[in-house]
Amino acid sequence: MATKPQLFLSLLVLSLVVAAAHGGGIAIYWGQNGNEGTLTETCATGKYTHVNIAFLNKFGGGQTPKLNLAGHCNPATGACRVFSAAVDSCQSRGIKVMHSIGGGIGNYSLTSESDAKTVAEYLYNNFLGGNSSNRPLGDAVLDGVDFDIELGSTLHYDDLVRFLSQFSEPARRVYITGAPQCPFPDRLLSAAIETGLFDAVWVQFYNNQPCQYSSGSAQRLLESWERWASSVVVGKRFMGLPAAPAAAGSGYIPPEVLVLEVLPVIKKSEKYGGVMLWSRFHDVNNGYSDSIVNSV
Repeated sequence: MATKPQLFLSLLVLSLVVAAAHGGGIAIYWGQNGNEGTLTETCATGKYTHVNIAFLNKFGGGQTPKLNLAGHCNPATGACRVFSAAVDSCQSRGIKVMHSIGGGIGNYSLTSESDAKTVAEYLYNNFLGGNSSNRPLGDAVLDGVDFDIELGSTLHYDDLVRFLSQFSEPARRVYITGAPQCPFPDRLLSAAIETGLFDAVWVQFYNNQPCQYSSGSAQRLLESWERWASSVVVGKRFMGLPAAPAAAGSGYIPPEVLVLEVLPVIKKSEKYGGVMLWSRFHDVNNGYSDSIVNSV
């Protein structure tokens, strides 16, 4: 029979294991404002576990895919290849670097299963572990693909996810993440999420009045979180939030409210992964991650 000191130590170890299992991180979107700092600087802060490079905002339907990194570089001239070393630097710190496709401005859709396969092959050969003579971000191999699908058709994203997952190998996994809207189920990504192949979803709990923080109340937000937590099969669930009042039309949560009222509730979820912030530019200006990183 264990002595009282032994029992105490056992309980302490167990509590630390449970705490670690429910520990979270911060995912951030980078690439849509030239004033947000470099990718290397972003990762060097030590605050983020995932960086989503945004966006590939033109693809599908026979179009030539197009990368848009706002004021950072011009992909047409090959100038974005300079970020290859930055991606390597981020990954050396243990940060997952994802390539985000979609976004709120662009021209993208998938017209067929065959079209989805073509897009998957393009993503693999140009951003992941495949081969291409014209890789937009140079030789760096990103960790996976993030789906921020906000426009166009609902069709064939499940096919795209399946084709991408087939590129995973034991030595190099292709991670799949997504940023659905909080009304459940998401209109554009529900079929893709139902494949069960997503490693993480960072649900956008903003710009959606029925399921966001509003009027000083977190009730609708937490009810929606619970709906997502109990209804989808994914690796981890993150709460997606605006990093500043200017980052979204609605849904901003003051950091002290997030720390005191929201995080203690959502961290009870077995699949809790952390918080996603839109975006690095707004986080730099508002210091949001600085206020929450020790509580996430």
